[in-house]
Amino acid sequence: MGALVINHNTTAINTHRNMLNVDQRMKRNLEHLSSGERVVRSADGPATLMISEQMRAQIASVTQAMRNAETSISMVQTTEAALNEVNHQLLSIRQLAVHAANEGANDELMLAADQFEVKNTLEAIDRVAQSAVFGSKKLLDGSRGVNGVAAGKGLTFLRATPATKASPEEGYEVRVTQTASKATRQGSVPLTRTLIDQGVTVTVSEGGRVATYTTKKGDDSEIVVNMLNTMAKNAGVDVTVEKILDPNSEDPDKPSFVLKASHNKVGSEHSFVVASSVAGVLATSDSQPESVNNGLDLLGNINSQLAIGRGNTLTAAAGTQADGLLVTYDGPMPTDPKIPVGRVNVSQNSLIFQIGPNAGQRAAVALEAVSTQTLARNMANESGYRSLADVDVRTAMGAADTMRMVDRAIDDLNRVRADLGAVQKNSLESQLRSLGVAQEELVSAESVIRDADMAEEMSEFTRNQVIMQSSMAMMGHANQSSQSVLSLLRNG
Repeated sequence: MGALVINHNTTAINTHRNMLNVDQRMKRNLEHLSSGERVVRSADGPATLMISEQMRAQIASVTQAMRNAETSISMVQTTEAALNEVNHQLLSIRQLAVHAANEGANDELMLAADQFEVKNTLEAIDRVAQSAVFGSKKLLDGSRGVNGVAAGKGLTFLRATPATKASPEEGYEVRVTQTASKATRQGSVPLTRTLIDQGVTVTVSEGGRVATYTTKKGDDSEIVVNMLNTMAKNAGVDVTVEKILDPNSEDPDKPSFVLKASHNKVGSEHSFVVASSVAGVLATSDSQPESVNNGLDLLGNINSQLAIGRGNTLTAAAGTQADGLLVTYDGPMPTDPKIPVGRVNVSQNSLIFQIGPNAGQRAAVALEAVSTQTLARNMANESGYRSLADVDVRTAMGAADTMRMVDRAIDDLNRVRADLGAVQKNSLESQLRSLGVAQEELVSAESVIRDADMAEEMSEFTRNQVIMQSSMAMMGHANQSSQSVLSLLRNG
């Protein structure tokens, strides 16, 4: 049985402590209800707060990455619009070249007018190349691509990709272990006057196209070669026939000649078929078609790393430092394969888009120059045009070469447009859709972790309010014990 005391009212102290605890709980309820969050400070759940803040950082990064992707798409579309305009201009030049090639109906004034319009169109292409900008960045002047310069006899830089790393100051070394060659077939039986008069049929076929000539009495080896080449050209056979001195010829005063057929393109991909009615004239067996596929691809390495040869080109393999670098070599086979045939300096200025929330999640695109000085550059032609800027349609040959130059320029332009389209479709737009889903899922997960259940919090707050009111009532009852002692003293 407890005693009645007046120095310490433990019942009131206990009630006060409970009131303070309930007051703290009510304050937390009010914070959660007013903020809508279950975790307002680290004391509400340290681990939960850490996870939630990491997710908030990720959500903010994903949101910004989506904005980056949208801006990047706008930039690609701006570039595409400029390239489309250049393509329209190229089509106009080709149409003019076709008109100028109609030499039977054209006079000098008409050809001069065509050339004047071609010149104006070329100037329009250069204006587009210089004026295509996004913000302050020029897009088609070559400053936003990968540029390279080759030093070495026979070595030429063609192009590189956004994956190609910038070369060291001394450049990438290019070594050649095997030069490219054409598929060839040389006859072993001389094409003598007697054989020609008898009538020899020679056939050259390539890609399903056939050129055939049967010698006639009175022909000589020169006529046979010219007729075969003419028929090959008319049939679209990409093979050249020539006569060469018979290595077995014994009389220097009366040299004999044999036929030699060569594909016009180098590399192992290009082959052709030969046949001759007399064994040894071109084919080893009479009237039996024989395939000729002895062309070789260029072999070597770039920067002492793997490179893939195709025709007279070398491409640095994927994963190497020079990944995607493409060069050609038309020089002689080096006496020592360990000695470089030249060096290539590469500067990397590709457009880099940060399209992911984390480091390294980027997309890159290289924008090549589309000026008339760079389109169809170094394309072989009979008119001596070095690039599209040099074309002249005032002659029949010039008009024909202009058509070929424009075709190459359109191919170059389409390759750039295809690269842009691939980046937009497969990198930017695909990533944007993926980021949209990721943002939705991250927000949902963060909501489960961080957001307050308002119904639960309101129920807890109401409960604490009732307890607070009850505690205050009990505080009044606890204070009555002292009054009871006072009454006892008064009655005593």
